[in-house]
Amino acid sequence: MNKELTFTIKSICFDENYHPSENTRITTNFANLARGKSRQDNLRNTLKMIDNRFNALAHWDNPKGDRYAVELEIVSVEMDIDTENSGNAIPLIEILKTNIFDRKTNERLEGIVGNNFSSYVRDYDFSVLLLNHNKDQPEFSTPDNFGELHGKLFKHFIHSSAYKENFSKPPVICLSVSSSRTYHRTENQHPVLGFEYQQDEYSLTDDYFKKMGLKVRYFMPANSVAPLAFYFVGDLLSDYTNLELISTISTMDTFQKIYRPEIYNANSAAGKSYQPSLKHQDYSLTRIVYDREERSRLAIEQGQFVEENFIKPYQAILEQWSAHCAL
Repeated sequence: MNKELTFTIKSICFDENYHPSENTRITTNFANLARGKSRQDNLRNTLKMIDNRFNALAHWDNPKGDRYAVELEIVSVEMDIDTENSGNAIPLIEILKTNIFDRKTNERLEGIVGNNFSSYVRDYDFSVLLLNHNKDQPEFSTPDNFGELHGKLFKHFIHSSAYKENFSKPPVICLSVSSSRTYHRTENQHPVLGFEYQQDEYSLTDDYFKKMGLKVRYFMPANSVAPLAFYFVGDLLSDYTNLELISTISTMDTFQKIYRPEIYNANSAAGKSYQPSLKHQDYSLTRIVYDREERSRLAIEQGQFVEENFIKPYQAILEQWSAHCAL
């Protein structure tokens, strides 16, 4: 395939006035919060939680705990699959970009891009392809080449001129740890990321992100109750400043408290050996309204939508591109 896939990047502020666009997946963390009669309270309370968490972690030269504010941008990536015909762009992924406002110096500092990760092809892979593959199987397995296309598309994006023109550093994506794995605390402690945890075997999500070119490490920051999974390209500890790392922790720790309170808003912290569970009962709820059952149902519906409108119509072109992609 001679045609080159090209990307277009658009961004919108995620603040208390945010309204999801028609192209936004409504299962996305930020879009899900911005729906219904509680939308503005949801957004206001979420942003306040993020700021409070940031200032608690960035406590030096911050006696009142109010020096910093986190500003978020929703970054939408469209891919043009046929550069000969304009207007043929397909929504591909959505990520979050953090920016840090320092009230003491009146400076705006660049944060980290990535954080939350939302992908149409990933929806299809997990909510349609994987489910159908295991429907009548006695044991769980993954289809041949599972995640290969998605991984190549993602790597192609972060190596693209569009990415490099908009972002100065590679992405860091921060997700929940897997309830199918046991994590063990090590003696390694980072001043911001906290205690590192390790596991004996990667989860399905870890393997999927590995195909995207991302390594993973697990850390439990101070005053968190469970480790977070950090997916990154280079060296997580030396490639990013403390404030950049704090911007990701404060944002994603807040989202996880809302969406997985059984793990991230538990009333007791993870010990030396820790297996997360969504069946855990000893946890607290935030004041933010969220319907997890609806979100799970919509993930399947949107995976089917992607199959009909993206995977099937462009399957031959995508397979041909993937076969010749050098990444």
